[in-house]
Amino acid sequence: MPRSGTSPPMLRPWLEWTAGFLAFPLAGLAGTAAVGRVNGPVAALVGGTVAGLIVGAVQVLVSHWRLHPGRWIPATAAGMGLGLLLGASAVDYRTSLTDLVVMGALTGVLLGVAQALALPRHARPRWAWAAAMPALWALGWTATTLGGIAVEEQFTIFGAYGAITFSALSGLLLHKVLPYRGAIAGRRPAPTLAEATV
Repeated sequence: MPRSGTSPPMLRPWLEWTAGFLAFPLAGLAGTAAVGRVNGPVAALVGGTVAGLIVGAVQVLVSHWRLHPGRWIPATAAGMGLGLLLGASAVDYRTSLTDLVVMGALTGVLLGVAQALALPRHARPRWAWAAAMPALWALGWTATTLGGIAVEEQFTIFGAYGAITFSALSGLLLHKVLPYRGAIAGRRPAPTLAEATV
């Protein structure tokens, strides 16, 4: 039970995680600044990696340090770089809705596995995260495309519509896999940064 006059235990961490969607447009700008359009393998790999570094770093911050930066940030960067390389090359860098859904799903496969491996050992069930990422990443590109964003410019990552959709849903999943426990009476607080490494 939450203390009287406070928000439910998961509400504030979920809202903060969801607010992390702001990292996605910034990551997209950084990826575009680094490589321009994602129209070849080098652009996909480098642009995805740059975007992943930013997204991973912000996710650590908005997770209340439930995610270990030394594992989560490199995993997100590598997963996004290799995932975008796989996904974009599989659709020959096309940007129709169908192509972006396929690209997003394939990106999510590699990203999900990399991030699942980077979760703390006490995360349960960690592979739910890996299983969800292909669908959530495809949904992010779907929302961005249907929102009228100029996806034909071949961005490294989906825009704000997709980002807020992804962040809201992945925040619920994060609470399931790695619950925030600091505000729950009678239970030990969320693990510290040192505890998250084991």
